[in-house]
Amino acid sequence: MSTVLAGYGLIKKYGSTPALAGVDVEVGERDSLAIMGPSGSGKSTLLHTLAGVNRPDDGEVLLRGERIDKFGENRLSALRRKRFGFVFQFGQLLPELPAEENIALPLMLEGVPRKQAVERARRWFAPLGLDGLEHRRPGQLSGGQAQRVAIARALVTEPDVVFADEPTGALDQRTSEEVIALLTSVPRASGAALVMVTHDADVAAHCDRILQVRDGRISSHHQYTAA
Repeated sequence: MSTVLAGYGLIKKYGSTPALAGVDVEVGERDSLAIMGPSGSGKSTLLHTLAGVNRPDDGEVLLRGERIDKFGENRLSALRRKRFGFVFQFGQLLPELPAEENIALPLMLEGVPRKQAVERARRWFAPLGLDGLEHRRPGQLSGGQAQRVAIARALVTEPDVVFADEPTGALDQRTSEEVIALLTSVPRASGAALVMVTHDADVAAHCDRILQVRDGRISSHHQYTAA
């Protein structure tokens, strides 16, 4: 399995407090990785560093072999828009836009004409069980439906990697199961890798691998499949 995203020797401090203390991690094509750990362990810092939101104080982050932690801010922002997708705990959909335009938004921000962007967005409605909801605004969607829209938005640019930060944290158990099943299967089918932070062991168990982070270091690495 070829490596899509990697971090080597990652160190990140906030003041004198080490959030990452020399972490190595690799993510392959169609791989799904859950990052777990207690509050303050460094798991969210690891995700944000791999996603180019934070810059490491030392170490390197590579996307398909190209070092991205040295990119200038404009180039890094463009990379996050085009080659990474993001799913957050509270969808972060724009309330004034219908579902199809929320999904199409990353494309329109890159200059794709609205009609073409919406056509591409609509392709995701059937795979994510959203048929018939194209014109509903976020306030007219259930929590689970809103997260499905957020997943579609993350995938519409056909990214290399989807990052998810506690994507089921605001959902009930049944809806969480439905959403995480889609979040771990649909990106794989489209060729993307998934890196997810979660506190929920049942959610993490849907991923191919689990990293346990403690005190800024990887304390254990469990592989469920031969992915």
